[in-house]
Amino acid sequence: MRRRTTVRAGVSGRQLLVAQGAMIGGLALTLFVKELPGIVRELRIYRMTGGLRARRRYP
Repeated sequence: MRRRTTVRAGVSGRQLLVAQGAMIGGLALTLFVKELPGIVRELRIYRMTGGLRARRRYP
């Protein structure tokens, strides 16, 4: 006796994981782009103060 194959309407688990990953990646990219000017400013300040070489000057 053969089993009948049923066509499932909906989203498979793998498709759901891919969709969630794309959504989280998009949110992370948006947050990174929004915070990029502040990150660049902080890096510039860090370089002006000497970076890792400035241990003796700035305790």
